[in-house]
Amino acid sequence: MAQVTAAGQRQQKALHQSPIVWGAGALLLVAILMVSSIISVTQGALMLVGGALGMVLYHAAFGFTSAWRVFITERRGRGLRAQMVLLAVAVVLFFPALSAGTLFDQPVRGFVSPIGVSVMVGAFMFGVGMQLGGGCASGTLFTAGGGNARMMVTLLFFIVGSVLATINFDWWASLPAFRPVSLVELGAGGGIATSLVLFAIIAAVTVLLERRRHGALEAAAVPAERRGTARWLRGPWPLLFGAVALALLNFATLALAGRPWGITSAFALWGAKVVQAVGVDPGQWSYWQQPGNAQALGESIWRDVTSVMNIGIILGAMLAAALAGRFRPSLRIPARSLAACIIGGLLLGYGARIAFGCNIGAYFSGIASGSLHGWVWMVFAFAGNLVGVKLRPFFFNQPARPAVSGC
Repeated sequence: MAQVTAAGQRQQKALHQSPIVWGAGALLLVAILMVSSIISVTQGALMLVGGALGMVLYHAAFGFTSAWRVFITERRGRGLRAQMVLLAVAVVLFFPALSAGTLFDQPVRGFVSPIGVSVMVGAFMFGVGMQLGGGCASGTLFTAGGGNARMMVTLLFFIVGSVLATINFDWWASLPAFRPVSLVELGAGGGIATSLVLFAIIAAVTVLLERRRHGALEAAAVPAERRGTARWLRGPWPLLFGAVALALLNFATLALAGRPWGITSAFALWGAKVVQAVGVDPGQWSYWQQPGNAQALGESIWRDVTSVMNIGIILGAMLAAALAGRFRPSLRIPARSLAACIIGGLLLGYGARIAFGCNIGAYFSGIASGSLHGWVWMVFAFAGNLVGVKLRPFFFNQPARPAVSGC
């Protein structure tokens, strides 16, 4: 009876939010049609991919921040293993295309960046910001789109931090660094094999540590009322399904845009547009004098692939939250939590810019591109998460390491 009641309550919430469902769906459809008509059909397709990413991220609750925090505090590695599946599927798809240089007769390139001081410092800052801000780049977008007011504050300061990093980006770029290196240089087969071995080692370590702490691996728990076909509409989706879907959608981005999925360059662009509007010329900063960045700054954001996809993610997550009956924004944010949003957002934005990307552009798409800078980013971002987890109790009034029962 309790399960029936709970299921009924969820159904009532979903029905109550049907106007939001229709509204979010209409917004996404109108945005796709508008971009398709005024820019190109390809750009509209990229917004559609963004909408699909938002739905997958929300319904699968695919979080990088929470997965790393749970592993650090509880040694539960299900989320980290899902990330290894995500990366494994991605490299199998990406490496042959990147090695050939074309996909469906269109030129493609990966995200391959130098390995230097800026990557290490920026990734560490980003890692701390993940735990204080409450999310990563993708997590901030999909939770903000899902109606989380706290994450909207994080997003705002994410943008501010991104703009601040562009002011002295040239100084960070001048620091010692090695040339960009990609495992694709080993050949598609060699690069895939090397990557899969590394993913397997990481997954095996999580299994070993989880069994040592708990005696057994954590099983995915799905409420009985969500095991039917309704779960595909209202969620939650299986975590591994989310991992595979995200990898496929990133590959679709590569096919359509000629490069992988990224997020945070758009935040710097949005902030620079605001700075322009108040009379300051960001074009004087070296970051915006680089050819691609200068072009983006001079054009409409609707021509920017990353911006269009980010907007799609927000609208897709809003639609998913409404379908799940969970779109309930609340402006009640405790003072310390608000402070964490501000500090975390600034660290996320600044760190992502100087590290050549975030958990998506550097970690997911970087490793999918074979870039060694993606692996370095992962190591230093994880170190930042260790520090961020230690700082969380001050802001969120919770223990740094939850009590764990079992052997």
